[in-house]
Amino acid sequence: MTKVRVSGQVEGFVKSLAPEPRRALRAGIKSLAPGQGDIKHLEGDLAGWCRLRVHTYRVVFKETWQNGQRLVDCVYANRRSVVYDLFKEILRSQLLKD
Repeated sequence: MTKVRVSGQVEGFVKSLAPEPRRALRAGIKSLAPGQGDIKHLEGDLAGWCRLRVHTYRVVFKETWQNGQRLVDCVYANRRSVVYDLFKEILRSQLLKD
C-alpha cells in the first residue's frame, strides 16, 4: 500500500494553476501511488530525490518506507525553468538551520 502526501507548497501551487494544468498535475500526483508517470531519480546535489514531470511542471518528491508502507512525500512543485534551482536553495537553507 502506498500513501501520497502533498506539502502545503505543492497544494498551493496546484491551486494557483488554470483548470486544465491543475487537473493534469493532480492526476500526475495521484499516479505516483502505483509508481506511474514520468518519474526520474535526480542526481548531484539532489541525489535521493525524484521528480515527476507533467507538461512544463515538475514535482519534487521522496519515497520512503515506514512500518511496511510506502510513503511518497511531494514537497515542492513549480515550472521546470525554476524548480531545481529553487528547491536546492530551500534544501540549503534547511540544512543551515539544522
